[in-house]
Amino acid sequence: MPVLDMPIEELRSYMGSSPRPVDFDSFWGDALKEMRDVDPKVELEPAKFKAPGADCFNLFFTGVGGARIRAKYLKPHKFSNPMPCVLQFHGYTASSGEWFSKLAFLNMGMAVAALDCRGQGGMSEDSGCVKGNTQQGHIIRGLSESPEKLLFRQIFLDAAQLAGIVMSFSEIDEERIAAMGGSQGGGLTLACAALEPGIKLIAPWVPFLCDYKRVWEMDLDVDAYLELKKYFRMFDPLHENESEIFTRLGYIDVQNLAGRIKAEVLWGIGLLDSICPPSTQFAAYNKINSKKEMKVYPDFGHEGLSGFEDLAYQFISRLC
Repeated sequence: MPVLDMPIEELRSYMGSSPRPVDFDSFWGDALKEMRDVDPKVELEPAKFKAPGADCFNLFFTGVGGARIRAKYLKPHKFSNPMPCVLQFHGYTASSGEWFSKLAFLNMGMAVAALDCRGQGGMSEDSGCVKGNTQQGHIIRGLSESPEKLLFRQIFLDAAQLAGIVMSFSEIDEERIAAMGGSQGGGLTLACAALEPGIKLIAPWVPFLCDYKRVWEMDLDVDAYLELKKYFRMFDPLHENESEIFTRLGYIDVQNLAGRIKAEVLWGIGLLDSICPPSTQFAAYNKINSKKEMKVYPDFGHEGLSGFEDLAYQFISRLC
């Protein structure tokens, strides 16, 4: 079996390198309270995109910090009331994608809600006013200030808030909610299920945002994780504050949220992933206590995993 990282036997017991802040649980408890205290001012605007048998909307809501967040929301014309819904999360720097890519779920009677992450390629706002580097990278956005300023705190909350909003819709069965996504979308799928425990099924693949210190130790803080190296080079070149920095990043490290997940999990991983190394993914997977299955692709890296989205589709169809 090809090896980029640890042998598979070690991966199956690896529990992560990055620290977990001592006040992690209270931090996220306070964050969720802040989110729930926001008046979301939900607005459904009919989309210009039209498809036979589908109703398509731009869903806008107000997130933490006052940012106006957008998601695509689609539902079939004809459905059993209430119906299930799948939440979709996109890759780093991208957007919620094309409307047509959501229609397969409508064919089996499901609604779809696909988030645009704030400050990335879609229509959502980034309202953060932070010190320090904002030129490249959302992991480090706000890192020079308090953990409450970390941008991924707000993005994780946007994902959870979207889930809660959709679950409140009269046409949606709050007991039949799924989530899915790859790379950043995989990380957000995990974070969303951790912060909204009512989600029943999740299908992440090659998830980002896990075990930052391990990425740095492997000298893979390049490409999507390049911002970690740049932050040290700009603000702590001698690594005098290394422990403090990785502890602060621990608030937005998905492996530290993974133990909160109650959903059943179908996970896809490529063992040659040099963007989101296998050990970083196993650090999160091994902390999940709910029913779970990992599909291991020995010859694949950080890419689409052959057949996995078909498996995810069938997995999520169990809610219908």
